[in-house]
Amino acid sequence: MNYENLSDSSVFEVLTPKSKGYDDARAVYNAMIDKRPAAIAICQSETDVVKAVNFARENDIEIAIRGGGHNGAGLALVDDGLVIDLSKMKGIAIDVAAKTAQIQSGCLLKEVDAATHEHGLALPSGIIGSTGIGGLTLGGGMGYLSRKGGLTIDNLLECKVVLASGELVTANKDSHPDLFWALRGGGGNFGVVTSFKFKLLSIKNVYAGPMFWPIEKAKEAMRFYDTLTKNSSNDLYGFFAFLMVPPAAPFPEHLWNQKVCGVVWNYTGPIEEAEKIFKPIREFGPPILDFVGEIPMPALNSMFDGLYPPGLQWYWRGHYFKELTDEAIDINIEFGNEIPNFHTTSHLYPIDGAVHDVSNRDTAWANRDARWAQVIVGVAPEPEGAEEITNWCKNFYNALTPHAMGGAYVNFMMEEGDAKVKASYKGNYERLSSIKSKYDPDNFFHINQNIRPK
Repeated sequence: MNYENLSDSSVFEVLTPKSKGYDDARAVYNAMIDKRPAAIAICQSETDVVKAVNFARENDIEIAIRGGGHNGAGLALVDDGLVIDLSKMKGIAIDVAAKTAQIQSGCLLKEVDAATHEHGLALPSGIIGSTGIGGLTLGGGMGYLSRKGGLTIDNLLECKVVLASGELVTANKDSHPDLFWALRGGGGNFGVVTSFKFKLLSIKNVYAGPMFWPIEKAKEAMRFYDTLTKNSSNDLYGFFAFLMVPPAAPFPEHLWNQKVCGVVWNYTGPIEEAEKIFKPIREFGPPILDFVGEIPMPALNSMFDGLYPPGLQWYWRGHYFKELTDEAIDINIEFGNEIPNFHTTSHLYPIDGAVHDVSNRDTAWANRDARWAQVIVGVAPEPEGAEEITNWCKNFYNALTPHAMGGAYVNFMMEEGDAKVKASYKGNYERLSSIKSKYDPDNFFHINQNIRPK
């Protein structure tokens, strides 16, 4: 195949295995992924994307869509096919009066945070600044503002989408409303989303940061945290974590490499009320580390970026939970005590509050009866550690499975098969499959957590 025919302009670059920069372009966040595309189309406009989609369809070429390249399963790449790379499409336009943002799909969360924060605004999104806005949004989007503002998709107003046919359409509540419904949680199954329009929240600074307790207090801490968040306003968010304290500043040296449990808090209410809100939290324990204070929202969203640079070995799995049973807590503590290194961790993300204000029928994301989404994250700096972190992750996941709700957040899945995808979409799967048949009947977009057309 002569991929050079795909590019007839200086701005639309096509890289092949012989091109300078090819290896850099095929590298993704998870270094465990080593796929070799036949070509990578570096798109800079919607016209470029249309051309790439048409070329692949007309020549029967498999495609993958790359935004931030953050997907753990490596679904941004495809062996011997064409990668449609959106990473250069980084336009952001903020309408301050309307509190909306138009964001192109190549943007990373840290870029979105910087643009919105300048105007005292924020988008409910994730917890790592290097995450791509495209993959995060299409999977649902959960993070520090979920209890306050819902999932990222709950703030989505519109998408520009290149369909399998090559047609560029606008999807919102009035135009292609079925497609708009499917895009809110249905992943990359329905087309190449080139830009998103979001509504924003008025948030600039928050009272936030990590707080740790000895792992010996984990059961008591999890029960305290569970009760506290259940009875708190939506202004208080915190995800519970098991971790090994990184051996580096700003963490105090006497805690380095200790296994601990903790919460990364985020309070979005009046700053003058923060000390009162956190008084009972600080009195519990007390914590052995307390880095909670007033910080800019982007500082919270990028707090762990330095700990997780691109190029590490990653393996992750996910669960949903309605409640934290004694059995689930005991399993978390067991595997929290076996964490193999300071990059590896497990997080329980609250998905109640404003997330529960939306019905499972209103978007493709079908897990609004859950209170928690758990991610079990095995990370190693070098390939030699890949087997150890993978086994720890799988064993932890398997032990929790009998106590979980079934399915998983699709952004926390590896390539786990059709049954797991169906379980994740529950009663919405059949509708998604019908919409897939309408917009992509040949399953052209299938390098994803795939929803098969009827």
